[in-house]
Formats: sequence, C-alpha cells, structure tokens
Amino acid sequence: MREELEQLEEVRATFTGTFVRTGVKNSCGYLKDTLLLADLKDEAGKNVTDHLWFNLTKGFAALNLVPGDIVRFDARVKEYVKGYLGWRYDADDKPIEIDYKLSHPTKLTKL
Repeated sequence: MREELEQLEEVRATFTGTFVRTGVKNSCGYLKDTLLLADLKDEAGKNVTDHLWFNLTKGFAALNLVPGDIVRFDARVKEYVKGYLGWRYDADDKPIEIDYKLSHPTKLTKL
C-alpha cells in the first residue's frame, strides 16, 4: 500500500514523475492505452510512490513523451480497491486490498 499517498487522501496537489513507457489495458472488452510514471514526488520533492499507471489521455499524448522525460501535473489522491473480484479457482493469490492512486491529472507539463 502507498502510505505516503494515504496521508494525502482527497487532497489535490502538484506531483512530478518520470515517464517509463506506454502500455495497454483491457477495459470491458476494449483496449485502452496507458502510460507508466515512476519515482513520483510531491511539490516538496518527497517520494510518494515508486510507480503509477495512468490512462493515456489527450493531455499526456500531447506531451510527446520519450522514456526519461519528467512530467509535472496536478492530481487528486483517491482510494481504490485492488485485487481480483471474480470467481476464478486461483483467486486466492490476488487478495482484495485498499490502495491509493492519483486521479484526474491536469496542468500537464514536460520539464
């Protein structure tokens, strides 16, 4: 769990992160583009998490990111349920837990 983000729950703040790569996720049968940011820090430069995945929104796409680029953005810290919620036979190895993410990124800039 991301303890540093938990302390900022529901707070909107400025963060920076290093672009690593793009990816794809399956969302209700549709493929959605994503991007991975690593070493996320708050305004004071304090590490808040080692990585987070974001949807590849128009704002992120407009930055034309290459691996190693630093991105600054505003976002709100939100709680979400992590883990497998279905009925597969191997579901025991993916327990349900609460985690924290950065939601609704705005004011995206490449540094």
